[in-house]
Amino acid sequence: MSESTVRPSMIALDDALARLLEQAAPLAETETVSISEADARVLARSVVSALQVPPHDNSSMDGYAVRAGTVVASGVELAVSQRIPAGHFGEPLAPGSAARIFTGAPMPAGADAVVMQEDAEPLEGGARVRINAVPEPGQWVRRAGEDVMRGAVVLKKGERLSPASLGLAAGVGMAQLEVTRRPRVALFSTGDELVTPGAIQPAQMPPGAIYNSNRFFLAALLRRLGCVVQDFGAVPDRLGATVLALKSAAREHDLILTSGGVSGGEEDHVKPAIERLGTLDLWKIAIKPGKPFAYGYIARPDGAAAHFMGLPGNPVSSFVTFLLLVRPFLLRLQGASRLDAPALALRADFDWPRPGTRREFLRARRNARGGLDLFANQSSGVLTSVNWADGLIDHPAGSAIARGDTVRFIPFAEWLA
Repeated sequence: MSESTVRPSMIALDDALARLLEQAAPLAETETVSISEADARVLARSVVSALQVPPHDNSSMDGYAVRAGTVVASGVELAVSQRIPAGHFGEPLAPGSAARIFTGAPMPAGADAVVMQEDAEPLEGGARVRINAVPEPGQWVRRAGEDVMRGAVVLKKGERLSPASLGLAAGVGMAQLEVTRRPRVALFSTGDELVTPGAIQPAQMPPGAIYNSNRFFLAALLRRLGCVVQDFGAVPDRLGATVLALKSAAREHDLILTSGGVSGGEEDHVKPAIERLGTLDLWKIAIKPGKPFAYGYIARPDGAAAHFMGLPGNPVSSFVTFLLLVRPFLLRLQGASRLDAPALALRADFDWPRPGTRREFLRARRNARGGLDLFANQSSGVLTSVNWADGLIDHPAGSAIARGDTVRFIPFAEWLA
């Protein structure tokens, strides 16, 4: 993005994110949890394996363990000297024989290959076997330690745990993991027009009132990131009420996240409230949607400070700025080593002939032809566009998009995993 397209009063997104991450010192407190409760948590201590996996050479197929050198041609017949199920050790393989073996069973000493049962024909009720395929040494054998060696770091500090990593931890005998404690987040919305769903039926909604959608998707996004959320509801559009809400929320929370009230109008009280209680470090980001994003912090009586992030009130703006700025900030607070959401280079199956002055994030979804379709209405108030889309096009300022162009697309699945 050309910085010349950004007005001096606005901060480029990459610069804003860098400044945010500088402020996001990882939380020092950790806790130990069972692996069944550790999904999506950030690992605070690396996991080192005390054993090798698998512990012994074992069969990766149901079949017959043989010495490859004894089967020089298809049709060789061998005596079946033993039967080895998973979890049992067999005897050393007798010369000129085969061992009936099952998936996961340790290889008997003297055997160096497995012939899968589809390539073998039992004879005499299983006492003998005809081998119908010539094996190679090592065929269908999983070597000891080929997955994990003893002393290996299998999971690194800073990894955000996934179902696969939990399985890996269990595979090396870990019943518990040390993780960073969950960030404590205070969430509230501002606006006299906001109504909680269920409080008033649609037919009785007064003029100018709207249901508070931001409150619910922001709480869900926060919980997906492992946060403990306290929902303060909606705060009236009054400076005094906003100051009291922020001051109260700062006492016991790492982050205060608000929606609305940061644009700078006469009824937008969040910015002056933050300036009264603490410091406002960032305001107005050169993106669309989401320009009126704010960051600051509020001092606490104990000498520490609570981070503050103010999101725009328009729902799409609130959703997009959460993904772009709040998500990496919260991951850094938890000590996560990976903060990005990888992008894909995909074909635009639409025209976007209107170059903007800000970096834009367009709601789009993949189609059956391998390209991207664009939602028709890109207004920041149309939450339908986010529900319809499966990602955002990261479009630089000052350029148009012609059908067939390659664009940078970030799937929601990467952000919301």
